[in-house]
Amino acid sequence: MDYDTLCVYLDSKPGAWRDMPFGPDALVFKVLNKMFALVAWQAEPLTISLKADPVDAVILRKQYPAVKPGYHMHKKHWNTVTIDGSIPDEELRLMIDESYALVVQGMTRADQAQVKALGWQEDSSQAS
Repeated sequence: MDYDTLCVYLDSKPGAWRDMPFGPDALVFKVLNKMFALVAWQAEPLTISLKADPVDAVILRKQYPAVKPGYHMHKKHWNTVTIDGSIPDEELRLMIDESYALVVQGMTRADQAQVKALGWQEDSSQAS
């Protein structure tokens, strides 16, 4: 997956928007005020940090050498994925969907209702 395709997919999530709170090298994708993806957009190869269920995070790390504990993130809950072609695009989209869903599910009910009004469906991973 290339940078443009990645960003289109991240932007397609209901309520997603971009920010650079950590400086120009880290592109953060948020839903409302919560981060669900961090892209090291100038890295070669490209990397993305995504939230994951702690058990799934370990499984993904064992399954794919390109998945490591989150760089400068809470390593129990975040993975950093090197986008080098070794992970199928569909699997990467599922990781993004999971990160987004976990972040929304951790929000207050009022914030969840706001995201639902934008098109998020709690019972699915919102594969776009």
